[in-house]
Amino acid sequence: SWVTQVSMDPVLVAISVDASAVTNRLIRDGGSFSVNLWDQSDTRVFVKFSKPAVKDGDTLNGRPIREGVSGAPIFEEAVAFIDCRVVNTVELGSHDLFIGEIVDVGFHDGREGTPVAGMSDTRMKYGGVLREGHKRQ
Repeated sequence: SWVTQVSMDPVLVAISVDASAVTNRLIRDGGSFSVNLWDQSDTRVFVKFSKPAVKDGDTLNGRPIREGVSGAPIFEEAVAFIDCRVVNTVELGSHDLFIGEIVDVGFHDGREGTPVAGMSDTRMKYGGVLREGHKRQ
């Protein structure tokens, strides 16, 4: 749902993930996560991943992946990636904050300088309104 840098030394980023989401359980079980930055012209991926992902071989929802240094999936079609090992988890009501230390980061070949997508580049809206599915189990 959200991502932000939280420390410069060591370099730490935090992501906030719905406590009831499958992704939350996967991060807890695996102890890692990745942040993949997508091209502004390829925002279909956001809609595709607003629903549970299906892993089939080396793909998630039909998008090619590889295993990152941390073990988290890295999307081969993303402009860039941030691969993190979880160092702390904070339960915060409807969402959990996973704090990760960066173990690998980079651009995919030839993608440097490509404008990356933000929420404003999609038709998706997020108003911060608690919905029925966002209740901690």
